[in-house]
Amino acid sequence: MESQRNISEFILIGLSYDQNTQILCFVFFLFCYVALLVGNFLIFVSIQCSSLFYQPMYYFLSHLSSMDICYTSCVTPKLIADLLVETKTISYASCMLQIFFMHFFGMIEITILTTMAFDRYIAICKPLHYMIIMNRTRCHLLIVAGWAAGAAHSFSQFSLLIWLPFCGPNEIDNYYCDIFPLMKVACTDTYLVGVLVVANSGVIALLIFVLLFGSYATILFALRNHSAEGRRKALSTRGSHITVVILFFGPSIFAYLRPPTTFPEDKIFALFYTIIAPMFNPLIYTLRNAEMKKTLKTVWCQKIFSKEKQNLFALSNTEQ
Repeated sequence: MESQRNISEFILIGLSYDQNTQILCFVFFLFCYVALLVGNFLIFVSIQCSSLFYQPMYYFLSHLSSMDICYTSCVTPKLIADLLVETKTISYASCMLQIFFMHFFGMIEITILTTMAFDRYIAICKPLHYMIIMNRTRCHLLIVAGWAAGAAHSFSQFSLLIWLPFCGPNEIDNYYCDIFPLMKVACTDTYLVGVLVVANSGVIALLIFVLLFGSYATILFALRNHSAEGRRKALSTRGSHITVVILFFGPSIFAYLRPPTTFPEDKIFALFYTIIAPMFNPLIYTLRNAEMKKTLKTVWCQKIFSKEKQNLFALSNTEQ
């Protein structure tokens, strides 16, 4: 394989050549990344430290928050650091690893979103059997299945790219290593690889997207027989989930369900599923969820008051 390539690194063109624009982007994406880390960390810890952890929906939400952090961390730190330098480079090995882990964590996130939709379908359409169907063992198995799906998807994508020869040029028209921009600089015919990538990424994303909206339609139909309060509560959680799904799947489908080529708009759409959607997930799932807001206040107020009591107790002991 080494003889098939004579380059050891790629040059990332990035988002813009303009220095002032890069500084603005640095400030903006640094803020986004910090907000993403803090928001998802607060949700993860709040669920882990409360009784919500034993409810399937919030159990899956805690895993979604951790995957948001992992998925975005594959791209955003490198993007932020590159905005401060003139030449943006990434080694061949780092490029391959970035693609592998992006698709690994991305596929896990997709399966968790699908599992959350399944959970809400059971809760609304089969409420009497909910605790039997969504028992703890099945919840664990669904998460394990998501990790297995992520591994299978990323290994299949990685195996398609690892054998491609690269002999120059080595400029990738993006701010991170992605499949189609990388295929564009390969010095061989990548038509078959492109078709396989579309089948493995684009078609899967579209099918899951259609499946999710089919479940939403079924839930809306079933809500006719519920009380006004029940419909309001169900629509609140559904609205949050639909918003997340559209933000994540819409740009992903545009990026991968098409002929294997690149467009200038790809960078903008990629920002939605790599940074924007994961950043908004905590807001979407907390601002419209009274139970989650109550838990955040309870958990973190308890931690703050407990720390203050410990400080006061230590201070009193010192004075004595």
